[in-house]
Amino acid sequence: MTEAPARSVLLARVGSRLCALQLGHVVEVMRPLPVTPLEGAAAPVRGLALIRGQPTPVVDLGRLLFGAEPAAVARFVSVRLGGGRRAALAVDEVLGVTELPDAPAALPPLLAGAAASAVASVSRLDAELLLVLEAGRTVPDELWKHLAAGQAG
Repeated sequence: MTEAPARSVLLARVGSRLCALQLGHVVEVMRPLPVTPLEGAAAPVRGLALIRGQPTPVVDLGRLLFGAEPAAVARFVSVRLGGGRRAALAVDEVLGVTELPDAPAALPPLLAGAAASAVASVSRLDAELLLVLEAGRTVPDELWKHLAAGQAG
């Protein structure tokens, strides 16, 4: 019997919860930078930070996934979202890189709400629940529209 292929993920902690991002989407991990709030942005969006000379949306993963109040952030994880877009995900802690079997559990139907759209699948790591995130879904479409309108005006 052959083992399921593994995929590399970056593990991060958001509050007491464990999350994983596919390593192919991760650009870099950094200390938090100053963030400029944006009026009218979706609640999980802290605002914009200047990362490598580019205005980059910063998304509070705790607020996006769990509705948690914004907390002090220890790290930004810069991710590729597709279409040349990038975002920084604000997390409490980055734990490192690991390999996950490529057989995650399907997302339960009750988690099909808007906040859970960033969760691609669920898994476990040791005795902990692990949320495997879809980087491309962490920034709400409304924010991109808000940013485009601001650049046009």
